[in-house]
Amino acid sequence: MAEYQSIITINPQIHSGKPTIRGMRISVYDILDMLANKMNFAEIIEDFPELTEEDILAVLSYAADKEHKVSICA
Repeated sequence: MAEYQSIITINPQIHSGKPTIRGMRISVYDILDMLANKMNFAEIIEDFPELTEEDILAVLSYAADKEHKVSICA
């Protein structure tokens, strides 16, 4: 899969600067929330036909990367 950086974009003019997919108003959070609510890729794409499986995988890669970088300061 391509690096998520080519799919996940952050623009202060779009969705209040939240990470979105290819500059659309569909946020990373929106997709993660759908997945957490047991929607599968096909159901998400059915609701948002402008998305691709690669977009959803990019969301997961982005979230994994952000989680990996989180550190707790004591």
